[in-house]
Amino acid sequence: MATAPISRRLNLTRDQLAAFLTDQQQIRQFEQLFSVVDQIQVITGTDFEYQADSAAATANEALAQLAALAEQSAINCALAENKASQAMTLVDNLTKAVQALQLAPSTNQLDTLTKAVEGLQMAPPAREFKRSRYGSFFDTTTQTATTINTATAITFNNTDLSNGVYLGTQTSRVYVDTRGIYNFDTSFQLDKTTGGLGEFYFWFRLNGADVPNSASQIRIQGNDAEIFSSLNYFFDLNAGDYVELMFSTSSLSVQLLSVPAAAPVPGIPSIILTVSNNIGGIQ
Repeated sequence: MATAPISRRLNLTRDQLAAFLTDQQQIRQFEQLFSVVDQIQVITGTDFEYQADSAAATANEALAQLAALAEQSAINCALAENKASQAMTLVDNLTKAVQALQLAPSTNQLDTLTKAVEGLQMAPPAREFKRSRYGSFFDTTTQTATTINTATAITFNNTDLSNGVYLGTQTSRVYVDTRGIYNFDTSFQLDKTTGGLGEFYFWFRLNGADVPNSASQIRIQGNDAEIFSSLNYFFDLNAGDYVELMFSTSSLSVQLLSVPAAAPVPGIPSIILTVSNNIGGIQ
């Protein structure tokens, strides 16, 4: 009477195994081994798919070789001893494959790991404080135009503070070394040295080109008529960009006045400029 196959993966009966296994103890060990193989579940997961598939392939290959070996042993019992030795080697390989599968994480563990990775991928990037760039400049000379109604660049001869914002070789040019939105805040003192009316125009240039809609107009009248004025302007700058402050006047008697210190009053620069990019400091 034929006996049932010992494994769904291996279509061998005890009688067929007895052709190359020497006793009942070895047959029972085979039965236990294939019982473990039948109970292994397929494991999936992005990071462990390759390991599980590789182990399963090794196991299946070993089983196929073992089946072929058993069939050959049943045909030729004279080679039983040699086949049994080969079978033991295959069993060792199969056992290692089974152990690899058993060590692989469970489906639930993989699901948890996958969700954790997805959570990290969806999380916003770390926020860090943007590197602050700033500069403070002023000029201690009285600046005048040489020709009326002509664009003239305002220059600076002193740097008070500087970090990434600096004066160029042409000291009218204020450079930045980092991309960002910069606030240019300036104040200046106008004077007229003769009677009559004079007009003073002030605007910005960016990389040598006049900035549209950035001009201001001031009218000053009479001898020694001083006027103080200030304004600020935002620039979206790239590293290496430079900004200039320009003026034009209808009268050569209108000037940017600097006054030396006289106790108890400190000196009055003709112009003061502060530049900073502290807008939206967290990114």
